[in-house]
This record gives sequence, structure tokens and C-alpha cells, in this order.
Amino acid sequence: MSTQTKKDQAQDHMGRAKDSASQAADKAKEGAGGALEHIKDAASQVGQAAGSAASAAGQAVGNAASNLGQRAEDATAAVGRGMESLGERVRQKGPESGFLGSATRSVADALENTGEYLEDKKISGMASDLTDLVRNNPIPALLVGIGLGFLLGRAMRS
Repeated sequence: MSTQTKKDQAQDHMGRAKDSASQAADKAKEGAGGALEHIKDAASQVGQAAGSAASAAGQAVGNAASNLGQRAEDATAAVGRGMESLGERVRQKGPESGFLGSATRSVADALENTGEYLEDKKISGMASDLTDLVRNNPIPALLVGIGLGFLLGRAMRS
């Protein structure tokens, strides 16, 4: 065989090797692309599952807070009914005339009125009333806050 024929055969083998390598690289790219798509799909599914779990957890916390708030409102109304009942009992059991009768009626009225207020307004209404009170009287509210802070500080130090 001549040198030229050997060179031609070598080049032919190199060409086939390049083609085979190119085809192998293309198949590897296709496989990698498919794997990448699977990874993207899996990541998307994980992200959706995490979003759903976070949403469910947020909803559960919101429901628990709402339930707790409703229980507090119900408890406040129950305290109000209890105070009204106590006011009625004080009125029935206390003296009816004289100085003690007047004091008994005043205490009974105060208990009944406070009980009605608590039963009607509950916590949310009381918070609204307190907000309105502070808005309408900011200076006295500030002074009361400072005074309470001072007294609390003194009590904690002792």
C-alpha cells in the first residue's frame, strides 16, 4: 500500500471518528436536555407543593387566630352577663332604703351598666372606644400613660 493510500485511510478513519464523536455529543446534549427538563419539572412541582403548604399553613394560622379572637369576644360577653347578674343579686340582697340602700343601688347600677357594656361592645368595641378616647384627649392620655409607667417602674423596683 502506498503512503498516499495510508494517509487517505487515516483521514477517512479520522472523519468517521469525528462524525461518531459529534453524534455522541449530540445524543449527550439531547439526554442532558431531557434530564434538564425533568429537573425543571420536578423543581416546579416542588415549588408548587411548597407554595401550597405555605398557603395551607397561613390559612391554618389565620383560622386559629380568628378562633382565638372569637373565644375572647365570647368570654368578654360572658363576663358582662355575669356582672349584670351580680348587679341584680346585689340589688335584691342589699338594703332598700337609707344610706346603705342608696350605695347598694349605685353599686348594682354600676355593675349592671358595666356588664351591659361588656356584653354589647366586647373586646373589639372596647378597643375602638379606647382609640376614640385617646384621639379626642391626647394630652390626658399621654399623662395617664406616663403616670402608669412611673407607678409600674416603682412597683418593679421594690
